[in-house]
Amino acid sequence: MKKSLIIVAHPKIDESHINKRWIEELRKYPEKFTVHEIYQSYPHGEIDIAKEQSLIEAHENLILQFPLYWFNCPPLLKQWLDEVFTYGWAYGSTGDKLKNKKIMLAVSAGIKSEDFSKTGKYKLPLNQILYPFETTALYVQANYQSMYAFYNAENNPTADEVEHSAIHYVQKLIDIA
Repeated sequence: MKKSLIIVAHPKIDESHINKRWIEELRKYPEKFTVHEIYQSYPHGEIDIAKEQSLIEAHENLILQFPLYWFNCPPLLKQWLDEVFTYGWAYGSTGDKLKNKKIMLAVSAGIKSEDFSKTGKYKLPLNQILYPFETTALYVQANYQSMYAFYNAENNPTADEVEHSAIHYVQKLIDIA
């Protein structure tokens, strides 16, 4: 069985409680997961497209892990998607490298889950806000999986909440494999 590739896009990972803990938990299973921190790999934003495409091809599943930034992903992840998911590789008449590959989001959101509802502050659930990622997966004929989300990260979550999320996140990834 091939491993899952986790693309971690956090511009300030040292300040993170959630994403940093998720990475620690993922690294306990090197036979199942490859953790690739793109802000550490590409601090100047010069992405090695061939390297990234080869890395994706060597894995069965692709997980995009990031903190929510202005109701989207951090800018380097957007750049990574734009540059790596190329015509002829990811889509187009010969672009089939993502076809049937499982793709999933793992997102940490600073605000409460209730704010992401029809009656909440933002009037939309998080999965609808991030629908362009699902649409991208559909476009490249990948198998989009329901996202894993941690809410309320800005309000000092307890150590137990963070630990619980890390364990459940890894279990979800094991379950989709």
